[in-house]
Amino acid sequence: MGVGKSTVGKNLAKKLSYNFIDIDKTIEFEENLSINSIFKNKGEPYFRKIEKIITLRELKNSSSVISLGGGAFLNKAIRKLIKSSGISFWLDINLEKLVLRLKMSRKRPLLFKKNIGQTIRKIYLERKKTYIEADHRINCNTLKQNEIVEKIYNLYENSRN
Repeated sequence: MGVGKSTVGKNLAKKLSYNFIDIDKTIEFEENLSINSIFKNKGEPYFRKIEKIITLRELKNSSSVISLGGGAFLNKAIRKLIKSSGISFWLDINLEKLVLRLKMSRKRPLLFKKNIGQTIRKIYLERKKTYIEADHRINCNTLKQNEIVEKIYNLYENSRN
């Protein structure tokens, strides 16, 4: 959440001449509701159910770069399909930078709490246990977006050879 998955994904897809799929945007389009509205009106369990259905469907598209929602990789079925049919990248950033980026966000329903720093830390530490299963971990602390794209591109190309 907040690390730049969508921006990096779009630029990577362009570089590879692949389709780009942003799962959160796809959910919003198909549900005709914002992620915030889905959380508020239908709840997180409903969102996770829809996220799973849409993600599993979209993962079957070949020649695509897919930006998952921050919690999607926690789902065992999604993770299993990614591991068997794709290559995963964890864009990691230190907590201080993440808090600065997300502090003013009004688009992330999991952050509608009083102590945002504490909430982000809790979510990060919980998710990190699963994110570590990604094929590649990209330390984004000192890299610019174009450098992140280049690094992922090179790792991806090397994996195909």
